[in-house]
Amino acid sequence: QVQLVESGGGLVQAGGSLRLSCAASGRTFSSYAMGWFRQAPGKEREFVAAIGSSGSKTRYADSVKGRFTISRDNAKNTMYLQMNSLKPEDTAVYYCARDRTMYAVVLHTAMNDYDYWGQGTQVTVSS
Repeated sequence: QVQLVESGGGLVQAGGSLRLSCAASGRTFSSYAMGWFRQAPGKEREFVAAIGSSGSKTRYADSVKGRFTISRDNAKNTMYLQMNSLKPEDTAVYYCARDRTMYAVVLHTAMNDYDYWGQGTQVTVSS
């Protein structure tokens, strides 16, 4: 069983920055791609970013490209999301998730390609 725990959310003014963390349990963290998703009130959960198992490949939603950076530290079983130039429309609950395929070649954007999910962390950006 894999457990994912997000942290780092909070309230920030527009233009500010936050760094989210996702700590994973287990010994297989480095074998799987990971992703960040978010869900705003009244909206469906959407893809934000993904990173390959080694950290060398990344993929971003157009809405966050150039502002957010995904990274991982396999020695610490932790993934990060550095969020800069935050906008009110970035307000959402942010979730980390593990790709269901070991050593996935393609970085997935669909929720059903991920099997383990964290509980989420709230990010609120005020205008």
